[in-house]
Amino acid sequence: MHEQYAHMICERREEILARMDAAVRMSGRTLDDVELVAVSKTVGIPEVLAAIDAGYRTFGENRPQELMRKLEGLGSIVDLPSVRFDMIGNLQTNKINATLGRVKLIHSIGSLHLAEAVSSRAARRMEAGELKAPQPVLIEVNVSGEETKGGFAPNDLRRHMDQLQNLCGIDIRGLMTMAPRGNKDVARSCFSDLRDLRDELAVSSGLALPELSCGMSEDFEAALVEGSTIVRLGRVVFDPMFEVL
Repeated sequence: MHEQYAHMICERREEILARMDAAVRMSGRTLDDVELVAVSKTVGIPEVLAAIDAGYRTFGENRPQELMRKLEGLGSIVDLPSVRFDMIGNLQTNKINATLGRVKLIHSIGSLHLAEAVSSRAARRMEAGELKAPQPVLIEVNVSGEETKGGFAPNDLRRHMDQLQNLCGIDIRGLMTMAPRGNKDVARSCFSDLRDLRDELAVSSGLALPELSCGMSEDFEAALVEGSTIVRLGRVVFDPMFEVL
């Protein structure tokens, strides 16, 4: 990896953490309350290694085959710090088996059908002794109502929450959403609505639902102000051309 690129990754990380710190303080929290996921889906293993050297420990992928390629490449490196991968993209049912056991958290359970499929396959893995516990997941919610976005509509999630929480192969840790791009005020409202929905469902379901995964390169500060516990940052981490405001 070119030394100049590695230096950029380090400098960016310091800028990102400073901006995150200011934002979480506005919600009465600290950086210890937030997980930063470096979205590595568009970069290669050398870029991931540069990010690891800079201090990143959690990465996000959206394709199981790319996840496996990175895990295999990193697995051959001696004395590599411990890192984890999350699945952040649309998960097809025929790729579930390639994902289970390889990721810490699946962010994108956007339908009852997918939840049932992940649960049943995870349950079989647990019965076979291949998984120690249910797969931690987040429920994807289409808060904005955009037709181009996946996820449960809020009212559909309310209606299906009982079924979801009774699936024995998944551990529902919270909610995830993506806000419309281009308007930070609209994005902040979207994140606020996700937090309110989480609070409502935590009461009605009895689940803790501690995690809110929202906020990307353009809007992570607004998400943190509204209570996000996981931000997913790609371009601001890896792209030298991304304009850091």
